[in-house]
Amino acid sequence: MEHRLRTRANREHSQQHEKKAKATGQKRRSGGSYMFEEKHAPTLEETVDKNLNRLHSLGSQKFGISPFSQHFNRWLWSLRDILSELDSNPNISVDDQFEKERSQILANVEIKLEERRRNEASQEETIKSLSDMKPLLEQIEEEYATRIKEIEKQKNSEFNRLSRSIDDIREELDRISRMKTGIFRGILKNAREQKESEATQRLNSAERELTLATQNFTSEQERIRNEYETKKQPVIDRIDNQQTEIKSQEIDGSLEDRRGACEALINAVNALLQRNLQTKNT
Repeated sequence: MEHRLRTRANREHSQQHEKKAKATGQKRRSGGSYMFEEKHAPTLEETVDKNLNRLHSLGSQKFGISPFSQHFNRWLWSLRDILSELDSNPNISVDDQFEKERSQILANVEIKLEERRRNEASQEETIKSLSDMKPLLEQIEEEYATRIKEIEKQKNSEFNRLSRSIDDIREELDRISRMKTGIFRGILKNAREQKESEATQRLNSAERELTLATQNFTSEQERIRNEYETKKQPVIDRIDNQQTEIKSQEIDGSLEDRRGACEALINAVNALLQRNLQTKNT
Protein backbone atom coordinates (compact mmCIF):
# COMPACT_ATOMS: atom_id res chain seq x y z
CA MET A 1 0.00 0.00 0.00
CA GLU A 2 2.79 2.39 0.89
CA HIS A 3 4.58 1.43 -2.34
CA ARG A 4 1.50 2.30 -4.44
CA LEU A 5 1.20 5.67 -2.74
CA ARG A 6 4.85 6.51 -3.46
CA THR A 7 4.45 5.44 -7.10
CA ARG A 8 1.37 7.65 -7.51
CA ALA A 9 3.13 10.62 -5.87
CA ASN A 10 6.12 10.19 -8.17
CA ARG A 11 3.87 10.08 -11.24
CA GLU A 12 2.01 13.27 -10.20
CA HIS A 13 5.33 14.98 -9.52
CA SER A 14 6.57 13.90 -12.95
CA GLN A 15 3.42 15.24 -14.65
CA GLN A 16 3.73 18.58 -12.84
CA HIS A 17 7.38 18.79 -13.87
CA GLU A 18 6.46 18.16 -17.52
CA LYS A 19 3.81 20.91 -17.44
CA LYS A 20 6.31 23.32 -15.93
CA ALA A 21 8.88 22.35 -18.51
CA LYS A 22 6.45 23.01 -21.37
CA ALA A 23 5.43 26.36 -19.89
CA THR A 24 9.06 27.49 -19.61
CA GLY A 25 10.01 26.28 -23.09
CA GLN A 26 12.10 23.27 -22.03
CA LYS A 27 12.46 20.24 -24.29
CA ARG A 28 12.62 16.65 -23.03
CA ARG A 29 15.85 14.81 -23.76
CA SER A 30 15.87 11.13 -24.78
CA GLY A 31 17.15 10.18 -21.31
CA GLY A 32 14.20 11.85 -19.58
CA SER A 33 15.87 15.13 -18.58
CA TYR A 34 14.88 18.54 -20.01
CA MET A 35 16.72 21.28 -21.81
CA PHE A 36 15.61 24.86 -22.79
CA GLU A 37 14.53 25.28 -26.43
CA GLU A 38 16.28 28.27 -27.96
CA LYS A 39 14.02 30.68 -29.88
CA HIS A 40 15.30 32.70 -32.83
CA ALA A 41 15.61 36.36 -31.86
CA PRO A 42 14.71 38.66 -34.80
CA THR A 43 17.59 40.62 -36.20
CA LEU A 44 17.59 44.39 -36.58
CA GLU A 45 16.87 44.07 -40.29
CA GLU A 46 13.99 41.63 -39.73
CA THR A 47 12.43 43.88 -37.12
CA VAL A 48 12.64 46.89 -39.41
CA ASP A 49 11.31 44.94 -42.41
CA LYS A 50 8.28 43.87 -40.40
CA ASN A 51 7.44 47.46 -39.52
CA LEU A 52 8.13 48.69 -43.04
CA ASN A 53 5.67 46.11 -44.40
CA ARG A 54 3.07 47.28 -41.90
CA LEU A 55 3.64 50.90 -42.93
CA HIS A 56 3.34 50.01 -46.60
CA SER A 57 0.09 48.12 -45.94
CA LEU A 58 -1.29 50.97 -43.85
CA GLY A 59 -0.41 53.51 -46.55
CA SER A 60 -2.35 51.50 -49.14
CA GLN A 61 -5.45 51.02 -46.98
CA LYS A 62 -8.63 52.25 -48.68
CA PHE A 63 -11.82 53.36 -46.99
CA GLY A 64 -14.76 52.24 -49.09
CA ILE A 65 -17.78 54.15 -47.82
CA SER A 66 -18.35 57.79 -46.91
CA PRO A 67 -18.01 59.36 -44.38
CA PHE A 68 -14.36 58.37 -44.60
CA SER A 69 -13.46 60.42 -41.54
CA GLN A 70 -15.00 57.76 -39.29
CA HIS A 71 -11.90 55.64 -40.04
CA PHE A 72 -9.28 58.35 -39.39
CA ASN A 73 -8.83 57.80 -35.64
CA ARG A 74 -8.42 54.05 -36.05
CA TRP A 75 -5.89 54.57 -38.85
CA LEU A 76 -3.87 57.05 -36.80
CA TRP A 77 -3.92 54.66 -33.84
CA SER A 78 -2.49 51.89 -36.06
CA LEU A 79 0.20 54.24 -37.29
CA ARG A 80 1.23 55.22 -33.77
CA ASP A 81 1.21 51.55 -32.76
CA ILE A 82 3.83 50.77 -35.43
CA LEU A 83 6.00 53.63 -34.26
CA SER A 84 5.54 52.60 -30.65
CA GLU A 85 6.74 49.11 -31.54
CA LEU A 86 9.89 50.60 -33.02
CA ASP A 87 10.44 52.58 -29.81
CA SER A 88 10.05 49.56 -27.56
CA ASN A 89 12.23 47.22 -29.61
CA PRO A 90 15.63 46.73 -27.95
CA ASN A 91 17.28 46.05 -31.32
CA ILE A 92 16.61 49.60 -32.52
CA SER A 93 18.13 52.77 -31.19
CA VAL A 94 15.74 55.64 -31.93
CA ASP A 95 17.70 58.87 -32.22
CA ASP A 96 16.70 62.53 -32.06
CA GLN A 97 16.68 62.90 -35.84
CA PHE A 98 14.12 60.13 -36.27
CA GLU A 99 11.96 61.47 -33.46
CA LYS A 100 11.95 64.91 -35.08
CA GLU A 101 11.13 63.52 -38.53
CA ARG A 102 8.29 61.29 -37.38
CA SER A 103 6.79 64.03 -35.19
CA GLN A 104 6.67 66.35 -38.18
CA ILE A 105 5.19 63.66 -40.44
CA LEU A 106 2.51 62.80 -37.89
CA ALA A 107 1.65 66.44 -37.34
CA ASN A 108 1.32 67.04 -41.09
CA VAL A 109 -0.97 64.08 -41.74
CA GLU A 110 -3.10 64.89 -38.69
CA ILE A 111 -3.62 68.43 -40.00
CA LYS A 112 -4.61 67.14 -43.44
CA LEU A 113 -7.01 64.54 -42.04
CA GLU A 114 -8.57 67.10 -39.71
CA GLU A 115 -9.19 69.39 -42.68
CA ARG A 116 -10.84 66.54 -44.55
CA ARG A 117 -12.89 65.77 -41.44
CA ARG A 118 -14.19 69.36 -41.42
CA ASN A 119 -14.95 69.18 -45.13
CA GLU A 120 -16.98 66.03 -44.63
CA ALA A 121 -18.79 67.61 -41.70
CA SER A 122 -19.86 70.48 -43.96
CA GLN A 123 -21.22 68.04 -46.56
CA GLU A 124 -24.61 67.90 -44.84
CA GLU A 125 -24.86 71.68 -45.05
CA THR A 126 -23.91 71.50 -48.73
CA ILE A 127 -26.61 68.90 -49.41
CA LYS A 128 -29.19 71.01 -47.57
CA SER A 129 -28.14 74.11 -49.48
CA LEU A 130 -28.41 72.17 -52.74
CA SER A 131 -31.91 71.04 -51.83
CA ASP A 132 -32.79 74.73 -51.26
CA MET A 133 -31.22 75.86 -54.54
CA LYS A 134 -33.23 73.56 -56.80
CA PRO A 135 -36.65 74.89 -55.70
CA LEU A 136 -35.27 78.41 -56.02
CA LEU A 137 -34.23 77.71 -59.62
CA GLU A 138 -37.67 76.24 -60.34
CA GLN A 139 -39.28 79.37 -58.88
CA ILE A 140 -37.15 81.62 -61.10
CA GLU A 141 -38.10 79.52 -64.14
CA GLU A 142 -41.79 79.67 -63.27
CA GLU A 143 -41.73 83.43 -62.69
CA TYR A 144 -40.00 83.98 -66.03
CA ALA A 145 -42.47 81.76 -67.87
CA THR A 146 -45.41 83.58 -66.23
CA ARG A 147 -44.11 87.04 -67.10
CA ILE A 148 -43.34 86.06 -70.70
CA LYS A 149 -46.82 84.60 -71.01
CA GLU A 150 -48.36 87.84 -69.70
CA ILE A 151 -46.29 89.91 -72.14
CA GLU A 152 -47.34 87.66 -75.03
CA LYS A 153 -50.97 88.04 -73.99
CA GLN A 154 -50.69 91.85 -73.86
CA LYS A 155 -48.80 91.87 -77.14
CA ASN A 156 -51.43 89.79 -78.93
CA SER A 157 -54.24 91.91 -77.52
CA GLU A 158 -52.57 95.15 -78.60
CA PHE A 159 -51.64 93.78 -82.02
CA ASN A 160 -55.21 92.59 -82.60
CA ARG A 161 -56.60 95.98 -81.64
CA LEU A 162 -54.20 97.92 -83.85
CA SER A 163 -54.58 95.45 -86.74
CA ARG A 164 -58.37 95.78 -86.65
CA SER A 165 -58.04 99.56 -86.58
CA ILE A 166 -55.64 99.52 -89.55
CA ASP A 167 -57.94 97.15 -91.48
CA ASP A 168 -60.94 99.41 -90.81
CA ILE A 169 -59.05 102.50 -92.00
CA ARG A 170 -57.87 100.72 -95.14
CA GLU A 171 -61.44 99.65 -95.91
CA GLU A 172 -62.51 103.25 -95.41
CA LEU A 173 -59.81 104.45 -97.80
CA ASP A 174 -60.89 101.80 -100.29
CA ARG A 175 -64.49 103.10 -100.21
CA ILE A 176 -63.27 106.66 -100.64
CA SER A 177 -61.13 105.56 -103.57
CA ARG A 178 -64.12 103.91 -105.26
CA MET A 179 -66.08 107.16 -104.90
CA LYS A 180 -63.49 108.84 -107.16
CA THR A 181 -64.53 106.71 -110.11
CA GLY A 182 -68.22 106.32 -109.36
CA ILE A 183 -71.21 108.33 -110.49
CA PHE A 184 -70.76 110.62 -107.53
CA ARG A 185 -67.18 111.49 -108.34
CA GLY A 186 -68.03 115.13 -109.02
CA ILE A 187 -70.16 115.59 -105.97
CA LEU A 188 -68.66 116.78 -102.68
CA LYS A 189 -65.14 116.53 -103.97
CA ASN A 190 -63.68 118.61 -101.17
CA ALA A 191 -65.42 116.58 -98.46
CA ARG A 192 -64.18 113.36 -100.03
CA GLU A 193 -60.60 114.61 -100.19
CA GLN A 194 -60.84 115.76 -96.60
CA LYS A 195 -62.00 112.32 -95.47
CA GLU A 196 -59.29 110.64 -97.49
CA SER A 197 -56.62 112.84 -95.94
CA GLU A 198 -57.90 112.23 -92.43
CA ALA A 199 -58.12 108.47 -93.00
CA THR A 200 -54.61 108.42 -94.42
CA GLN A 201 -53.31 110.26 -91.36
CA ARG A 202 -55.12 107.84 -89.03
CA LEU A 203 -53.70 104.90 -90.99
CA ASN A 204 -50.18 106.25 -90.74
CA SER A 205 -50.65 106.90 -87.04
CA ALA A 206 -52.00 103.38 -86.42
CA GLU A 207 -49.13 101.81 -88.38
CA ARG A 208 -46.60 103.87 -86.40
CA GLU A 209 -48.32 102.83 -83.19
CA LEU A 210 -48.12 99.18 -84.26
CA THR A 211 -44.41 99.51 -85.06
CA LEU A 212 -43.75 101.24 -81.75
CA ALA A 213 -45.77 98.63 -79.86
CA THR A 214 -43.74 95.88 -81.53
CA GLN A 215 -40.50 97.58 -80.48
CA ASN A 216 -41.75 98.12 -76.92
CA PHE A 217 -42.87 94.53 -76.49
CA THR A 218 -39.59 93.22 -77.93
CA SER A 219 -37.65 95.50 -75.59
CA GLU A 220 -39.73 94.41 -72.59
CA GLN A 221 -39.25 90.74 -73.43
CA GLU A 222 -35.51 91.28 -73.72
CA ARG A 223 -35.44 93.09 -70.37
CA ILE A 224 -37.35 90.29 -68.67
CA ARG A 225 -35.05 87.71 -70.21
CA ASN A 226 -31.91 89.56 -69.07
CA GLU A 227 -33.36 89.84 -65.58
CA TYR A 228 -34.15 86.13 -65.66
CA GLU A 229 -30.60 85.21 -66.75
CA THR A 230 -29.15 87.48 -64.06
CA LYS A 231 -31.14 85.67 -61.38
CA LYS A 232 -30.74 82.18 -62.84
CA GLN A 233 -27.01 81.97 -63.63
CA PRO A 234 -25.68 82.42 -60.06
CA VAL A 235 -28.08 79.75 -58.83
CA ILE A 236 -27.00 77.35 -61.60
CA ASP A 237 -23.32 78.02 -60.84
CA ARG A 238 -23.90 77.37 -57.16
CA ILE A 239 -25.78 74.15 -57.87
CA ASP A 240 -22.96 72.97 -60.16
CA ASN A 241 -20.35 73.77 -57.51
CA GLN A 242 -22.31 72.00 -54.79
CA GLN A 243 -22.85 68.92 -56.95
CA THR A 244 -19.14 68.85 -57.78
CA GLU A 245 -18.26 69.19 -54.10
CA ILE A 246 -20.63 66.39 -53.08
CA LYS A 247 -19.35 64.15 -55.86
CA SER A 248 -15.74 64.77 -54.88
CA GLN A 249 -16.50 63.61 -51.34
CA GLU A 250 -17.76 60.28 -52.64
CA ILE A 251 -14.10 59.33 -53.22
CA ASP A 252 -11.61 58.79 -50.39
CA GLY A 253 -9.37 61.80 -50.94
CA SER A 254 -7.44 61.03 -47.77
CA LEU A 255 -5.69 58.07 -49.42
CA GLU A 256 -2.98 60.25 -50.99
CA ASP A 257 -2.39 62.07 -47.70
CA ARG A 258 -2.10 58.82 -45.77
CA ARG A 259 0.06 57.13 -48.41
CA GLY A 260 2.39 60.14 -48.46
CA ALA A 261 2.76 60.03 -44.66
CA CYS A 262 3.58 56.31 -44.68
CA GLU A 263 6.09 56.71 -47.50
CA ALA A 264 7.79 59.52 -45.60
CA LEU A 265 7.92 57.35 -42.48
CA ILE A 266 9.34 54.42 -44.50
CA ASN A 267 12.13 56.69 -45.71
CA ALA A 268 12.76 57.88 -42.15
CA VAL A 269 12.87 54.31 -40.81
CA ASN A 270 15.26 53.23 -43.57
CA ALA A 271 17.51 56.13 -42.73
CA LEU A 272 17.32 55.19 -39.03
CA LEU A 273 18.28 51.59 -39.91
CA GLN A 274 21.35 52.79 -41.80
CA ARG A 275 22.43 54.92 -38.86
CA ASN A 276 21.93 52.00 -36.48
CA LEU A 277 23.99 49.70 -38.69
CA GLN A 278 26.78 52.25 -38.98
CA THR A 279 26.84 52.64 -35.20
CA LYS A 280 26.82 48.85 -34.78
CA ASN A 281 29.76 48.37 -37.16
CA THR A 282 31.95 51.05 -35.62
